[in-house]
Amino acid sequence: MSNAKEKKYAKRMRNQPSNVSLSSDIGTEQGHRPRHNERQENFQQHRDSHPGPSGQHQRHPYQSHGTHFHGRGGKGRGAPSEVPLVPKYITATMFAQARAAEINAMVKAVSQKSSNTLVFQSLPRHMRRRAMGHDIKRLPRRLREVAKKEMEKSAHLKKEVSKNKCRKARRRHGNLQLEFNRRQRKNIWLETHIWHAKRFHMVKKWGYCLGHRPTMKSYRACYRAMSSNCLLQDLSYYCCLQLMGEEAALLNALSRLTSTETGPSFAAALCLSGKRQGSLVLYRADKYPKEALGSVTFLWKPACVPDSPSEKRQLWIWCHPTLKQDILRELRQVCQCEEAPDIAVCKPEPVIAPQPAKPQTTPKTTAKKRKRKDQEGEQAVPVKRIIGDGTRDSLDPYYWTSKHTAIRISDLTMEFVRYRLTGPLSHSVLTEALRSAPLHKETESDAGPHTWWADYCSNPENVRLHTLQESMFQLLQVGSPAEFPPGTILGLTVGDPRLNLPKQKTKAVPSVEKYEDRDQVKSIKLNGFPLECAQSFIWASDICSKVTENKVSEQEINRMRSELLVPGSRLDLGNSESKIPVLLIQHPGKRTGTDRPGWGSGWDICLPKGWGMAFWIPFIYRGVRVGGLQQALQHSQYMGIPDAPGDFPDCPAGVQSAKETEDSLLEAYKRRPPAKRANFIKHGVLAPFRCPWEQLTAEWDQRAGTVTKVPAAEKEEETTMDTNQEGEVPQGTVTEAQEDVRMEPGSQGTMGNELDMEKAGGAGVCVLRNKRILKELCTLCSLCNQRGPRSKQIPSPAPHGPSDMLLQVLHTFPRSLVWVRLTMLTKGTPELHAMICIPSEQDLVQLATDKSFAGPQEPKHGDPIKKKVLKHQKETKKKKAKAKMEKEAPQQKEEMSRDDDSDQLTLGLWPNPLPPVISHCCRTLLGFVTHGDFSMAAGCGESLGFVSLTGLIDMLSGHPVNRTGFVLVRNPSSLQYRFAKIMVAA
Repeated sequence: MSNAKEKKYAKRMRNQPSNVSLSSDIGTEQGHRPRHNERQENFQQHRDSHPGPSGQHQRHPYQSHGTHFHGRGGKGRGAPSEVPLVPKYITATMFAQARAAEINAMVKAVSQKSSNTLVFQSLPRHMRRRAMGHDIKRLPRRLREVAKKEMEKSAHLKKEVSKNKCRKARRRHGNLQLEFNRRQRKNIWLETHIWHAKRFHMVKKWGYCLGHRPTMKSYRACYRAMSSNCLLQDLSYYCCLQLMGEEAALLNALSRLTSTETGPSFAAALCLSGKRQGSLVLYRADKYPKEALGSVTFLWKPACVPDSPSEKRQLWIWCHPTLKQDILRELRQVCQCEEAPDIAVCKPEPVIAPQPAKPQTTPKTTAKKRKRKDQEGEQAVPVKRIIGDGTRDSLDPYYWTSKHTAIRISDLTMEFVRYRLTGPLSHSVLTEALRSAPLHKETESDAGPHTWWADYCSNPENVRLHTLQESMFQLLQVGSPAEFPPGTILGLTVGDPRLNLPKQKTKAVPSVEKYEDRDQVKSIKLNGFPLECAQSFIWASDICSKVTENKVSEQEINRMRSELLVPGSRLDLGNSESKIPVLLIQHPGKRTGTDRPGWGSGWDICLPKGWGMAFWIPFIYRGVRVGGLQQALQHSQYMGIPDAPGDFPDCPAGVQSAKETEDSLLEAYKRRPPAKRANFIKHGVLAPFRCPWEQLTAEWDQRAGTVTKVPAAEKEEETTMDTNQEGEVPQGTVTEAQEDVRMEPGSQGTMGNELDMEKAGGAGVCVLRNKRILKELCTLCSLCNQRGPRSKQIPSPAPHGPSDMLLQVLHTFPRSLVWVRLTMLTKGTPELHAMICIPSEQDLVQLATDKSFAGPQEPKHGDPIKKKVLKHQKETKKKKAKAKMEKEAPQQKEEMSRDDDSDQLTLGLWPNPLPPVISHCCRTLLGFVTHGDFSMAAGCGESLGFVSLTGLIDMLSGHPVNRTGFVLVRNPSSLQYRFAKIMVAA
């Protein structure tokens, strides 16, 4: 047989059983099949054979005529089998027994599973159904018994039935509200949390769950909204502290926390009257200028009657949540309040009176949805939503009362909702979304639930005041928010904004044609609103509680809308419409510098708790764009103001924020392999993840001792500084003294940081906020604007020195930092913790002569600790391998791991303590950047940061007059210095 026929035969026998074989003659040369007589002869030879005991015929021990038989699969697959011989006769009983045994074996093989698959998985794919896994009736009848046994067998192996309800039950209002309340135990939710969670990246910060940035790409769109439209932000996480008492006692206590050198205090005339909102920085009692607590804004309740010594005044202090505890502790100290809160004055939870039973009426034929009934029946109390501070009962705020000064401090955190609208169209959004509350109608039979509003409208003087506030509110559409005096306050009582929703989203635009009184508009822009217009019922806690309790539910409003005769028309509730007292506060725009004056201005609106979403959705329908924490940081950066708490390095909250930032950046740095991350030692960067303010200011104060005139006692202390800090360290080299400081943890080295801190009293750094000194520094830095930055005239080498006042500042404000704003002259974007350095005289000369000069470049430094780090890693591996082999006790392993953590070194980072920072690189270090990015407003890179006051004065005294405003900026991951213009905010 040829190869082709063999392949064909093997293919034919591939799927046949092993006991089936066909005879084929392949012994002959022609390869033909045996003739009929040959097959008959073979049959006659074995005809007399007898079947065996099993009923099968016996096989011949040899093969005749050279005939080969191939098993399953053809040639080459298994040994050749013998020819099946046909017996002469068979016994029926024995044959039946043999076949029965085979059938039983076959049935047993079919019934037993040879794999881990289930019964329904053995079906063809076109017969499978999803429900077969749990419903036996979906299977064919022949497989149901087997499947039933499988389910019974696996029943005891299953885990206990989960106690969680199905999704439909979990999404019911009562169960859903319980789940939401449970999830607010650790991090409080704002009233707009659900709306933000669907559209924002959420972060858990400061005890709240806040929206960080939108999920859609909107960074540039948010900037356009702040510049030409309106940006909406939820600031309800800000904390409100209320102080009540006599005006003289309040001012006397609060004067210990502030200083008039930093600007207007709590006693400012416009703020004290309640006409304006003020802002300032608080310090610990009698500790100015050190130990700052943070920046706050404050509001005085307007005085209704002429001032009197015994009049009770009310003051609100708004602060960042990270500053709340420190400020509250200091307020209790200066007001002489008790440490424990006064719980006797807490409001009890109101008891809801049972509703009288209504007479039964005949049921309507309209179909209704079935209502879910629990075990307690219809009398079950529904689950209440947490409104206000989730850490305590919303109706029980904390109070601290002073027995000596009669001042009461209240914690009103989360008792109010505060939104911020930023942009030139923010006033248009307010005037279109809000409507003044309608006056109470005596003609209606139903007085409504708002009895306080009916009593208020019964007085004609109150009606006149409400009408005046409404007319002032309508005048907001004229002009921009930046044209109003900063901090202007307008009180108002508005109706339910849900009744004014448009059919679709629209863009709010100002309408100037309706207002013809230009003189009144001009008077408002110059002097603000009248004092009586600042009054609002939001100062009354009892009225705010009634407004929150009597709010009409969204379900009820939708039901009444569905019953309108004309669909889409405005719903008129009459006296039943809610009246909400609100407070509008103008927040000023950019006030520093000459570029973009008034940018970023807008309005803040404060309203009672529980009304957050009722005001949020109408604002959305007026075309605003919503921002999160990222947009708030962007807003403060473009305005050039510090952002709490990261830009307050002299307060405890700022120090804690810097520590958290350092830990997160260090953890991300260690996750990357050494070959895929920057080696900051070679870049000459000592602290890439933090700003060593204490060391920076201490070294500058020591260095300035050889330049400025100081008292003899201080001069003797400062002359102990090592002489190697007076000059610059050679580029890319490391001295032996510095290497000793770097290599030996705990050593004093040549710098003596701990000793210097003890000489300064251990008070740390402070930020200079004296307006008079900042104004003079701003004047000195702005002298460079008299000439172009690339003037071809070579500046004269004769430097100009600072005034005598600035020289005295060095002794009045030691170890001080100055808040500065940097604008890049050329390309380049400053990054976080970028270094601000002083340019040399050669850099300034080359900048004036060469237009293409980008800046000097830092040469690469050596890495003296690389060998030590590698050696330490090898030793650590050996210790771990030895401990694994010897199987040390758990206590010894803990001690070894503790020793490894204490002496752990990271490749590419300097260990503590750091060497001298100001002279480590080829350019003298002046400060660090705390915020940096490309500014879409300026069209170049901009950054904010702090510089040493001593170093700034030293730079101003050493540079020519027309080059005093230029510095060098270098990112931690780069070696390139770039020129920037420095400005001090006065």
